[in-house]
Amino acid sequence: MGEPPSDTPADPGGTASSDRSLLGRLRRGQQDAATELYLRYAQRLRALVRSRCSSQLARRLEPDDIVQSVFRRFFRRVLQGEYDVPPGEELWGLLLVIALNKIRTEETFHRAGKRDIRLSAQPADPAVLETCAVDDSALLEVCVEDVLCHLPDNQRELVELRIQGHEVAELARRTGRSKRTVERILQDVRTRLRQLL
Repeated sequence: MGEPPSDTPADPGGTASSDRSLLGRLRRGQQDAATELYLRYAQRLRALVRSRCSSQLARRLEPDDIVQSVFRRFFRRVLQGEYDVPPGEELWGLLLVIALNKIRTEETFHRAGKRDIRLSAQPADPAVLETCAVDDSALLEVCVEDVLCHLPDNQRELVELRIQGHEVAELARRTGRSKRTVERILQDVRTRLRQLL
């Protein structure tokens, strides 16, 4: 999952508005803030939906159906004062979780009883064997990918080596850093993952 599109609308000063400032404007009734947030994240959400939905569900729902539902829920909750974003942070983690939960809900709904999408597919189709539930490991995988793609190359390499099972002392030796620095970097990544989850 990459950065938001470069054509993100900007504020009058010529700099891109922060997610936090857009939420504030939205709460004050400025509908253009909702448009900016939509333009900033809709493409990433569509890509997420396409990658996480089963082919059976994709035949029943368009990715935009789920994206629209995610934004309806998000905007409603923002206006109710339930969602906020810390200074300097972005909303992607929250939107990602809402989208994954929506996909899971739709998959469950469309597999229930007589609506079971697996029963309406052709038996010879290998896609019939797919299960579409987005489980906790898939959520964790997406969150880890998102955090890793925002890290500098040297930190990303360190985290990937740790995921592969290398000990902190070995990482410090391989990267020429102190054990304390390695532990601090790993702790920062854990904190970011907790915020996403």
